Parts: sequence; structure tokens; C-alpha cells
Amino acid sequence: MATIKIKQIKSKIGYPIDQKRTLQALGLHKISQVVEVEDTPSLRGMIKKVHHLVTIVE
Repeated sequence: MATIKIKQIKSKIGYPIDQKRTLQALGLHKISQVVEVEDTPSLRGMIKKVHHLVTIVE
């Protein structure tokens, strides 16, 4: 299956706990950290939930 790279571009400080946990579930802990994950519908939903904190790297 295809993979996508996700980069955290903003701090999670000041955001609700569910968004912080979503970032943890994606494997993101620091700003500018990049992780590569499988492209599944559930992960796309997680990315959509925190779209203001992350970006997809090409």
C-alpha cells in the first residue's frame, strides 16, 4: 500500500487533548518532525482532524 509523509508544522500547546492524542497516534512529537505512514482512510481522517498542525510532504 502507498505511504505518505506527514510533517508537524505547529505546536500542540493550547489545543484540545483529543488533538494532542491524535498527533501522538500519528507518531509526531516535535515540530518539524516527519513520519511516514501507510495511506489508509483512518489515517486520512486523523490528518484531517489536525490539518492545522500538520502538512503532507511530497
